[in-house]
Amino acid sequence: MSDNKDYVAAPSPLDQADMMPPKPPRARVSDAVDDAPSESAGEKLERKRDYLAGFLDKQPEAAPTTGDGGELQQKVVDALKEIYDPEIPVNIYDLGLIYGVEVSDESDVKVIMTLTTPNCPVAETMPGEVELRAGSVPGVRHAEVDLVWDPPWGPDKMTDEARLELGML
Repeated sequence: MSDNKDYVAAPSPLDQADMMPPKPPRARVSDAVDDAPSESAGEKLERKRDYLAGFLDKQPEAAPTTGDGGELQQKVVDALKEIYDPEIPVNIYDLGLIYGVEVSDESDVKVIMTLTTPNCPVAETMPGEVELRAGSVPGVRHAEVDLVWDPPWGPDKMTDEARLELGML
C-alpha cells in the first residue's frame, strides 16, 4: 500500500515576505507635537488647577427626603426590616410581605402590605406593629398601613437573602 504522491511543503515565512503588505510607519513623539507654542510648567499646572477647581468645589446633590427613593422612605424600610415574622426567622420586608412604602411630600407614610395567609396568627397584630414602627421613624408625620390580599403572597416574593436564610437556594 504505497502511495506515490508528491507532498508539497508550505512555503517558509521568509519566502512569503514579498507577498506581505508593507508595515505601516511607526508613530513618533515628534509627530504628535502641535505647532502651538509650548507652555511653561507653571502655566500647565495652573491649567490643571483650573480644570480641577470646579470638580473639587462641586457639592453632592442633596437626596430628596420625601417621595420615592428619598431618605425618609429608606429609613422607613430600614425600620420595617427590624420586624420579624414570629414563625419564620426572616424580616417581613425580605419575606416579601411589604408591597410598597409611599412617602408623600408632607412626610405621611403609607405602607402596603400583605400576610402569608389570611389565617396568619399575627393577622390582627402585625399591621398595627408595622404602623407603629413606621410612625416612630423620625421625620414621619403620620403612618398608615393598607393590608391587601391581592396579589396573594407567595414564596416568589421573597428576596434572595430570605431564600438563602431559609435554605431555599
